[in-house]
Amino acid sequence: MLNQKSIDIVKSTVPVLEQHGEKITIRFYQLMFEDHPELLNIFNHANQKQSKQQRALASAVYAAAKYIDDLSVIGPVVKQINQKHRSLGIKPEHYPIVGKYLLLAIKDVLGEAGTDEIIDAWSEAYGVIADMFISIEAELYDQAANQNGGWDGFRHFIVDRKVVESDVITSFYLKPKDQKEIADFLPGQYISIKLEMESETFTHIRQYSLSDAPGKDHYRISVKREAGTQMPDGKVSNYLHDHVNEGDILKVSAPAGDFVLNLNVESPVVLLSGGVGLTPMVSMLKTIVETQKEREVTFIHAAQNSSVHALKEEVEKIALNDNVKSFVFYNSPTEEDHQNNCFDFEGYVTQDWLKNNVVINDSDFYFCGPSPFMKAIYRSLKDLGVEEERIHFEFFGPKGSLEE
Repeated sequence: MLNQKSIDIVKSTVPVLEQHGEKITIRFYQLMFEDHPELLNIFNHANQKQSKQQRALASAVYAAAKYIDDLSVIGPVVKQINQKHRSLGIKPEHYPIVGKYLLLAIKDVLGEAGTDEIIDAWSEAYGVIADMFISIEAELYDQAANQNGGWDGFRHFIVDRKVVESDVITSFYLKPKDQKEIADFLPGQYISIKLEMESETFTHIRQYSLSDAPGKDHYRISVKREAGTQMPDGKVSNYLHDHVNEGDILKVSAPAGDFVLNLNVESPVVLLSGGVGLTPMVSMLKTIVETQKEREVTFIHAAQNSSVHALKEEVEKIALNDNVKSFVFYNSPTEEDHQNNCFDFEGYVTQDWLKNNVVINDSDFYFCGPSPFMKAIYRSLKDLGVEEERIHFEFFGPKGSLEE
């Protein structure tokens, strides 16, 4: 436990972290990777280059300082990080390394303002936080390894099937090479894929949501090819699309993640997705239809047009069930889309549309997609009076903010 003096000193740094937090985390990663380049085998290079990881860490450090006297306040954020760490293979020996360079970065950025008293207090605080993370993650590792069909680290899976779902999304059906049982999962969870590519110095690990219902003899991921204007293009997604074929072997972690469908209630559920954000939503939809046949579910998907709309026929078939309603929005439908009547609404999912077409009271809302889509949905739900505990969402990549 931290003494009150250390708590007061750490909390006094909150305004500084609010102003300089991202500078500190940028410097932290620079220093750490210079001395420990082997850690680039774990960290997402694309998130580093796009500064997503730096912003996410800066937000986490700021929150830790602000609530250092009651870390339970940031419990949901901690839980998400713990799940991600387990899926990546973060171990106790990594924490002293991170702590060393975080303190060096704080000292480096603050200069003379980073007094010994402040650094010592932060060192003590980091020790408490690290011990908490290590303890929670030890339980997660134990659960992953010792559940039925579970395992530790990465297990070899064969690509049993590779199915093109749209111009940009391809599904991979994965079965264990050892032909033994595989761990169950909760709809909404993800697996990590670890790739060693000949052209790359370091390994690359990416998380992909499981897009099928649990209880099968396989896992399915539906991967979007990330290419175009973003820098850098998705090395892993492109490699999977272009070089991984049926019969190839992939290294896969046990399922992880805290963005999961609550199957202990029968309240109406609304699933909203944009683009490839439909992958966890389809898993949730299929699970409801298979296990909660009386539960009302509304599935709303937004895409540019039919050329990039994946799993369309699969969802249409599921929507034949009496407890399912399905709606499709295209913001840039093609002429052929109009002719074939293959979408329901042109444009975006709006607050007024939600108000008039879904059950707002008592429904649970789950959504995932591009950041602008998620911000618009979140703002609409809040304006419509949906309680925070009924709003659930998932970011692909480091946790961001939906607050404007």
